[in-house]
Amino acid sequence: MRSIERGDKRSDVGVSKYAGGNYVGMLRPPLQNPIPPCNKTLHHQSYAQQPYFMQLIRKHAVLTGITISILLIGIAILVYPGGSLADEYSTGFSWSKNFMSNLFGTRAINGEPNPSKIWAWAAMLVLPCSYAIFFINMAKKLPQKGVGNVIKYAGIANIPVTFLTVTHLHDVMLIISTSLFWSCMVMITVFILKSKLYVFKPACIISLVLFYYTIYLWGISDWNLLPIMQKVNFFTSTLLVFGLEYFTSAEDFAHIKSKADRKFVTEPQR
Repeated sequence: MRSIERGDKRSDVGVSKYAGGNYVGMLRPPLQNPIPPCNKTLHHQSYAQQPYFMQLIRKHAVLTGITISILLIGIAILVYPGGSLADEYSTGFSWSKNFMSNLFGTRAINGEPNPSKIWAWAAMLVLPCSYAIFFINMAKKLPQKGVGNVIKYAGIANIPVTFLTVTHLHDVMLIISTSLFWSCMVMITVFILKSKLYVFKPACIISLVLFYYTIYLWGISDWNLLPIMQKVNFFTSTLLVFGLEYFTSAEDFAHIKSKADRKFVTEPQR
């Protein structure tokens, strides 16, 4: 074996030497250029280095955003002067008679200036942003990247569309917004039905049935029951969003394979 000079601290030659029966050992200096950590490790390190308050905001962005939007809608409801399609001269906001869109106008249905407008507009900006974060998070959990991208970008596109429902384009934007939102929910439901999330399977189906029933009421112009179902639909879909956000993970869908993946696995090797 080659010997190592005592003063040479940079040698990278490992040496085993026996002197008088005593094992001197193997010298191996530390690496000069250690292997950099992978991106996932850097992501976890950067997340851990964030202030605790920022970690909470990031983890609970969906809950925080939807809660803020509900509070803003609540304020808008409290200050709404009055009037509905059923009774033009009624006072205040009626949960069974008024639509949420009644809060958006410059004037209330009874003709008075509408101070709820600014609060409702702010809510309709925060709410779709919260839903977009939810769809982005769900897209990361799904094993099929293509479907995940559709859900992610549809959720992002829904932000300006939903906000435009407060303008004179309400009817058109409402159709586009609900189509984007519920198309994403249908795709998520497909993965839920393929998973072992037994609690969420009926929850997704019930939520979809309520939505399509609300669409049916709108189609037949049932203005008596439609205002009630509007609130019921929002309540059930919001609970479903919370459940999927905080009680599902990528591991719940990891076993689901696309047709291309199954064909690749089952195709005999040549």
